[in-house]
Amino acid sequence: MKLLSIIMLGLSVVNSTGAADATTFANGVEARFTAVSKDTLRISVLPLRPDGSAVAVPKNDFLQPLAAVAPVRRLRVAAADKLVGVGAWRVRVQAQPFSVGIEKAGRLVQQLAFETNGVMTFALGDGPVLGLGEGGQQFDRRGGNYPEENGQQTKNLRVFGARVAAPFLIGTTGWAMFLNTPRGAFDLVGARGIVRPEKGAEPGLVDIFVMDASQPAVAMQEFVRLTGAPALPPRWAMGYMQSHRTLASTDEMLEVADTFRAKQLPCDALIYLGTGFCPMGWNQGHDSLKFNSKLFLRDPAGVLHELHTNHFKVVLHVVPPRTELHGTIPSAVGEAADPGQIANYWLRHREVLAAGADGWWPDEGDWFNVPQRLARHRMYYQGALADRPNERPWSLHRNGFPGMTQYGGWIWSGDVTGQWETLAAQVAVGINTSLSLTPFWGTDTGGFLNSAESSGELFVRWFQFSTFTPSFRSHGRAWHTRLPWGWNTGAPGVLEGGKFPLPEALHHPEVEPICREYLNLRYRLLTYNYSLAREAHDAGMPLIRALWLHYPEDPQAVKRGDEFLWGRNLLVAPVIERGATDRRLYLPKGDWYDWWTAERIAGGREITRPVDLKTMPIYVRAGMILPLDPVRQFTDEPVSEPISLRIYRGVDGEFTFYDDDGHSLDYLADQGTWTRCQWRDAKRRLEISRDPRSRQPAHACTYEVLLLPDGVRKTVKFTGHKIEVPF
Repeated sequence: MKLLSIIMLGLSVVNSTGAADATTFANGVEARFTAVSKDTLRISVLPLRPDGSAVAVPKNDFLQPLAAVAPVRRLRVAAADKLVGVGAWRVRVQAQPFSVGIEKAGRLVQQLAFETNGVMTFALGDGPVLGLGEGGQQFDRRGGNYPEENGQQTKNLRVFGARVAAPFLIGTTGWAMFLNTPRGAFDLVGARGIVRPEKGAEPGLVDIFVMDASQPAVAMQEFVRLTGAPALPPRWAMGYMQSHRTLASTDEMLEVADTFRAKQLPCDALIYLGTGFCPMGWNQGHDSLKFNSKLFLRDPAGVLHELHTNHFKVVLHVVPPRTELHGTIPSAVGEAADPGQIANYWLRHREVLAAGADGWWPDEGDWFNVPQRLARHRMYYQGALADRPNERPWSLHRNGFPGMTQYGGWIWSGDVTGQWETLAAQVAVGINTSLSLTPFWGTDTGGFLNSAESSGELFVRWFQFSTFTPSFRSHGRAWHTRLPWGWNTGAPGVLEGGKFPLPEALHHPEVEPICREYLNLRYRLLTYNYSLAREAHDAGMPLIRALWLHYPEDPQAVKRGDEFLWGRNLLVAPVIERGATDRRLYLPKGDWYDWWTAERIAGGREITRPVDLKTMPIYVRAGMILPLDPVRQFTDEPVSEPISLRIYRGVDGEFTFYDDDGHSLDYLADQGTWTRCQWRDAKRRLEISRDPRSRQPAHACTYEVLLLPDGVRKTVKFTGHKIEVPF
């Protein structure tokens, strides 16, 4: 147990006019400083009660158990400013007015000041401020006001999507902070940021974690230290998912599945909407977990079995009851056994699960508070594991909060509109969400609602972007136009309350082959993408990465919200303008290779890349060793062709890729294999070895190695022992 060091300090809190506040800390205050790690300092401001005891920080469902790495320092009322050492941190506490300067290694990381009724202000710095969850004004959060919102009752929903507020901010000048309490609005309009507590918050109570973000990857690791490591998804979730709405029959369900296979359009999962948001869905209505007998004229389990035989997973849409969800599975001693207890609510899912459901799409729930949202995520994880032990659960939600990712839930951005402004905004939304809420995010490809701008061109550009989002899924009204072949049929199918897209727009033969090319690309990147998912679990690094994460010293890179890194080594610049013939983008310092042409280009500058409809600019960082799988039609399809290793020479580089069984929880015990590839540029030599993390023996495998831009190819066999391949 760490010792508490107690120092006496006189504190005077001022309001925004400079007058002392006589009520917020009428009985005094205790300021407590805890070094959670060398990179994170916890600051707790605890008002004192009349008896001299300090108000406690409320418990919650999302903070992980945290131990101090240095003696906790506590300050109480006396009459002097203090400089306090807490592990690697130095804290300058000013008593009148009450403010806290937080330093590390001689650098001021953050400056907090406390005003009337618990209002707190903080330094924004002079660089972009990122994070704050999903939705709202993008990309740089400065200049905006962000109330604590959840769901779709938010400004400009159709462009920015649903709001999932997350109290995690990142200052690109080298700070980050996670506000545990109070909940409230973030006002970033002025020179300093302001936190305005929600109504009913304990006056003056603040519990905040300040991080040194001078090394951005460390900030990501610290975020998951606080909120939990993201669960590794099942491998099939890294494939493409096709969503449906109004269904004509079960024959249509099977025909769509057969068409994907016949057209050789890779797909792993079929998602079915419930009745209520459409007239004929899989179930009997909102909050129903019974199959729709008007749709399923034969045994539903038999229909799902046919889909499984065709190698599709089945994901089902669910609208929750308006009840207060709570608890765990199995139930803890003393939990209220009411309909909101998640063990009881899960019982209603079991019949459908037994019939063959593989994943869930929990929609709605905007009315849930934070504990209820997390209880819902927890149910779809713990409930699924209770019935299918050692099988990774998967669910796609519209609502959440930091901490949700440990339960395997993903987020999508809600009911956005199919228009160019929305596509452009979703790029930035994905970056901020990935930094501050979940590494597993996606959007309705093509937009949920149709508009006069809905077209084959817009769908293609959105599809290209979604190829590089963790959740690669098409969904929307007039759902036939969300099929890869739907823009060349001449008929939109069921329009559901709108007139768009117009039939004359549905004669676009280019759409399907372009979608096929990007589906093939997604599946060729399976090993790379799955390795990124493992990195998200291990280190908190998102798959969609702001350029800031790897180029914090490059001001041009830091401010770009219209392009992103996919992992460390691929740069993606979605085409977000109608009729575009070129794309202006920024390449960070170093050399880059054009994905499509293998042209080597010097970075540290803006370039203009000509584009046609089939081209979205993608660049590979020099030094990258990129694993490329053979094309599959589903992620678990056996293939006879070897993995290709592309070496983009120019500098030394390395990449370690990961593999496991793709479905069990054995990854939690590191039951997988890591294969390390290193390129020695001056020696023109590739080294392949077994990474020390591997606890399973390596399987003998063959790699086809391609050196670029030379075009030299070699075939190598790897048995788990280090090999060197000269070029």
